[in-house]
Amino acid sequence: MAGEDFLGNPVSGEPEALAAVDDFLAGFLAYEARAGGVIRAAADRPRHGLLNLYAAALYLLMESPEGAPRAAPFLELAKNADLNARERRTAAFVDAWIRGDTPAAEALGEQALGEWPRDLAMLKLCQYLAFNRGDFGRQLRLALGSLDAAADVPEMHGIAAFGYEECHLMREGEREARLALQLKPTDAWAQHALAHVMVTEGRVAEGVRFLEGATGGWGSLNSFMAGHNWWHLCLFYLSQGRGEAVLAAYDAHVWGGADKSFSQDQVGAVSLLARAEMAGIDVGERWAEVAERIARRGVDVEQPFLALQYLYALVRAERVEAPALLAAIRQRAASAPGFAHAAWADAALPAAEGLAAHLAGVHPKAVAELGAALPRLAEIGGSHAQRDLFEQIWLAALIADGRWSAAQDVLERRRTYDPDGVPLNRQLASVYDALGLPAQAAEARGRAEAAATRLAA
Repeated sequence: MAGEDFLGNPVSGEPEALAAVDDFLAGFLAYEARAGGVIRAAADRPRHGLLNLYAAALYLLMESPEGAPRAAPFLELAKNADLNARERRTAAFVDAWIRGDTPAAEALGEQALGEWPRDLAMLKLCQYLAFNRGDFGRQLRLALGSLDAAADVPEMHGIAAFGYEECHLMREGEREARLALQLKPTDAWAQHALAHVMVTEGRVAEGVRFLEGATGGWGSLNSFMAGHNWWHLCLFYLSQGRGEAVLAAYDAHVWGGADKSFSQDQVGAVSLLARAEMAGIDVGERWAEVAERIARRGVDVEQPFLALQYLYALVRAERVEAPALLAAIRQRAASAPGFAHAAWADAALPAAEGLAAHLAGVHPKAVAELGAALPRLAEIGGSHAQRDLFEQIWLAALIADGRWSAAQDVLERRRTYDPDGVPLNRQLASVYDALGLPAQAAEARGRAEAAATRLAA
């Protein structure tokens, strides 16, 4: 045995490689760009098992059809190395993941965490798989299984915070996020978890102050984490009706600072542009570049949550590639393996049909298809804040189709967590006008204008 990583987990191989292992691990937990250096470190040490396993995992996190083929050679090198028990379990986990056997990978990962609860890289990877299947209870259970053993590690509390928050346990999520930030004020994942709590609870002005105060620490982050935290800040700006701030952040950070080939950076841009347009913001020609980058992916149905947003961008930008992607989603819904079948057939497919119908102006179909998908949509993965995009599109379809009572119901429910939202109250005023309820329309309009006036003062 070469020694231990900085969390105390056993590591095999040459002792001089420990620094590279620790550099990856620290960067990976902190969402720092330096974690990508493990690819070079593994190439430099082809006989080092763990470095090659981490490199393989990083390629799988590409969320692309290219990921598994690019990960496989690193796994084969790792298998030929002298591995300890923890690393053999990690190799089996990566092997199952490459083969697309997510349930087997999840079982292997959970077994590994039972023996090595301070293996926080494994914890993050297992949470990732659970998150992508909408299994938020599992995501929390995994975190709590390591919490006592790794309570001294700041990132552990951010990991737990997000697990709590996705299970709608907001008080516990905020407690863990704030504990992480006491230990490490720049912990971007804990900042992200706390932003989730704030947006869910309608703490908009507080959310703006909190995230604007944190932006100075995002320079070392990878493009996803920096861009995603800016995306969260933009959700608060949208509620405040600050269109110029949204577009400025989009241009400089959400898309301007993105890895424009990366899945999460692409869908962050898609989601923000779509939300901005539904809030009445003119986004100009910004769809063209995002859709062009997505078109370069080819027909990509690796994950339903991602595929739906790729489809939205392609249809919205009137790209010729859109019909092929919609056809591929239909085919995937028919052929997905058993553990993924319901997510594709019962959630992603009707959502895809609804998105395409809405953008084509076929609003009755959009209302029906999206309405069928929404109760099952957690199964496609993504956070509840991210999936809210699809309810907003359904709401837009309801309004476009003149379903005023249904739209009023949705908007008033949304107002419970965004009471002063400027776009929301303007929409509500229009809906009340259509319903012949002028007093309620005036109240909604007054809330919107009062909120806008407070910001302008």
